Amino acid sequence: MKLGERFQNLSVDFPAWKGVVTHWMTSKVRMLQRKEGDPHCQEVVRFAVLCRVLTLFLQALFNLLIPDHAADAFSPPRLSEYGFCDWILEWLLGGLSRWDAEHFLFIAEHGYVYEHNCAFFPLFPLSLRVAAETVLWPFQGFLSLRSRLLLSAALLNGLFSAWAAWTLYKLSCVVLQCRRKAFLSAILFCLTPANVFMAAAYSESMFVLLVFSALWWLEKGQHWASSLLFSLAAGVRSNGLINAGFLLYSQTKLFASQLQARTGTGVKPPQILGQFLNLVASLVVMSASVFLPFVLFQFWAYLRFCNTTFSPEYAVPDPLLQLAAHKGYRVAASNGVAPPWCSWNFPVLYTYIQDTYWHVGFLRYFEPRQIPNFLLAAPAIVLGSWAAWRYIAANPWHCLTLGLLRRKTEGMKGKDLSKPATGFYSPGAFVYVVHATVLLVFGTFCMHVQVLTRFLGSSSPVLYWFCAHLLHDYEPLLQNGSQSSQHGTPRSDKPSLANSLPNWNRNENPVLTLLYNWRQTTTLTKCILGYVLSYWMLGLVLHCNFFPWT
Repeated sequence: MKLGERFQNLSVDFPAWKGVVTHWMTSKVRMLQRKEGDPHCQEVVRFAVLCRVLTLFLQALFNLLIPDHAADAFSPPRLSEYGFCDWILEWLLGGLSRWDAEHFLFIAEHGYVYEHNCAFFPLFPLSLRVAAETVLWPFQGFLSLRSRLLLSAALLNGLFSAWAAWTLYKLSCVVLQCRRKAFLSAILFCLTPANVFMAAAYSESMFVLLVFSALWWLEKGQHWASSLLFSLAAGVRSNGLINAGFLLYSQTKLFASQLQARTGTGVKPPQILGQFLNLVASLVVMSASVFLPFVLFQFWAYLRFCNTTFSPEYAVPDPLLQLAAHKGYRVAASNGVAPPWCSWNFPVLYTYIQDTYWHVGFLRYFEPRQIPNFLLAAPAIVLGSWAAWRYIAANPWHCLTLGLLRRKTEGMKGKDLSKPATGFYSPGAFVYVVHATVLLVFGTFCMHVQVLTRFLGSSSPVLYWFCAHLLHDYEPLLQNGSQSSQHGTPRSDKPSLANSLPNWNRNENPVLTLLYNWRQTTTLTKCILGYVLSYWMLGLVLHCNFFPWT
């Protein structure tokens, strides 16, 4: 059966929604818990599942209580008749299908019918389709295909986000070299300000799981496994391409370390040249593997929309053609005229869509009427900039040398420079801070700035690490008798509540402790927790009812 026909012929159904969603997510996540004896890791997974279930409940509640806003968003017609179970599912999970989620669900159901659909990469909608055809196949007599796809999105994103929290904890333990801050970082990820997008039918949860997994494998020295995961991430979102920088830096750092270790040992230039050529070859292959999904997708789009003799695998239904005529959407081979981007020297459809449909470009968003959107992104901009500045101030030599040169310690008595810092200021965090800063600058000046919150929150662990660093080092309720931080000002002498403090040696949740003792927390703690919680709630209220959000 052709791919197009498979995208056309499906329908499914489903009873007992919320119980099945919760049971399925819990059963899958328990597999992660059984493999781990670390109580912190188990608490991270439990808290991630709790947050996801609570998100699903609240979006259903807000979607019921608040009428939808009449937004000018992509809203394709429903081609299949809705039954009773479809309406129940829409009532329970309809808030997850707003804004760009409509594109992902539409692509999973019909394929890439319209030109601007190609702004959304194929791996996530393909995963939804596979889940709807396999895991949810027994329910095809109760739900339409779109309902199964929506249910697949809720289930998969619940699993992906919990798995990503577990992976972030593991990654943070390696990079930060501090289990307390790793634990706190993973807990904060569960409360991410981009929470609504981790639950909705968006690709953020899948992307962040692949990125964090790739980084974890890279930290363990598994470069090829990491490059494979980075390649899959590039098939989910376009900003996955920048992750090739992690591979380039890791290989370059390894080469520099080996070169410095062999300095003065009589290594001959031909040997060094051979190692350098091996480095270049590995960098080219790894980078190509990351860029390959993007290139293939753009090439496929060129064949589909620029070949005037192209014959679709299946006939586009008349209601979809009528929508294209009404809205001005371009359908492949609809009139035998190739789009203007097809004549470019480098015909990249993604660039054309961003420019023509979304008006994305350098400084294009710097207009007075966009001030509210800049205010929405302000917390992420402040935290990202503050994190970069604090890291540079704490590690000037490391940043100046890009972490490629070792600092000599001979003759420097009284200073143990050979022992690297732990936590957010650790040398291993350098490349992550650079990556997050690049995303911050690009998102601020070249994108719709309001998406910066989820852009950073689903692409980098730095915001979670930095917020965990601030809470751990400057919140007296979390001292629990520990020493002052190695960097920054000492903690306050404000007395802590001994009977309420989290026990770092067990699985007690520090964020819940801070919320329980909200009045005793510092202003900085109130700002951080207030930010993540308010964006979580506001995102559910606004996004799930078609109001503009990040």
